[in-house]
Amino acid sequence: MGSYVLGFQEVDRSQIAVVGGKGAHLGDLSRIEGIHVPAGFCVTTDAFRRIMAEAPSIGDQLDRLSRLSPDDRALIRTLSAEIRRTIEGITIPDDLAAAITSALVRLGDQAAYAVRSSATAEDLPTASFAGQEDTYLNVVGPAAILQHLSRCWASLFTERAVTYRLRNGFDQQKLRMAVVVQRMIFPETAGVMFTAVPSSVTCSSGTQGYIEILPAM
Repeated sequence: MGSYVLGFQEVDRSQIAVVGGKGAHLGDLSRIEGIHVPAGFCVTTDAFRRIMAEAPSIGDQLDRLSRLSPDDRALIRTLSAEIRRTIEGITIPDDLAAAITSALVRLGDQAAYAVRSSATAEDLPTASFAGQEDTYLNVVGPAAILQHLSRCWASLFTERAVTYRLRNGFDQQKLRMAVVVQRMIFPETAGVMFTAVPSSVTCSSGTQGYIEILPAM
């Protein structure tokens, strides 16, 4: 049995296969002096594999999914919804739930958390996967955290994510989902920064690269 939960300080970019792209980058950020990363932890791909093993029928469902064309929208919609229902219906085993809730208790189990998808194929040079899987904000309490973990795992098979993978040639059976559980913060201002080299990207506005500062809600 592998590790089901790892803190940000325990991971880095070499562990994308364990904590996904988002988790690995948060691990790197947490080591940079002067950068304050909100507290949290990663529920690893070992946990995802454990969940998938609880439903042997998923293997056949993924075989069928892999044979579809990205233009088979109705079949993708039906089969991906079936897979999501299967995953969300799996009861999280007691030892896995205990590992997650123990990590939560150490950070404060009644605080508000973001439950963030972190797939093993995201933030790549040739495919970002931005917005393909789900993230949930302001989740409070161990029971709600566990429920939203299941939703994050299942979101690996949203119709949009499956179609994106089919169009980009990713094997549906080789992807894994880690989940980041991270304390919510309440900033006075919030921003989004795009850091692509300006000469290599043109934004939808027609300009090449920009920084957008957004007011906090």
